[in-house]
Amino acid sequence: MYSMTDQMRRSSRSVCTNIGEAWRRRRYKAAFIAKLNDSETEATETQVWLELALRSGYISKEFNDEMFNEYESIVAQLVVMINQPEKWIKDL
Repeated sequence: MYSMTDQMRRSSRSVCTNIGEAWRRRRYKAAFIAKLNDSETEATETQVWLELALRSGYISKEFNDEMFNEYESIVAQLVVMINQPEKWIKDL
């Protein structure tokens, strides 16, 4: 369980740190998109860890569903930013 918890903690923290790095690199379109892609990947990894925790009986279905849906929302917002980066980099 510790390893699973540790990995979930790392991937979930990486979501926001990569978004922060993307924001600081927004003057460079490719770098901005790359960091957002990293964030999307980490969010998806967190969803996988949630599913594994559910299947292992460590978390309830209700908790899994709530957190999974939160990460789905985050991923959806990241995809919009990745597909339309000009909305965030045009003023630089």
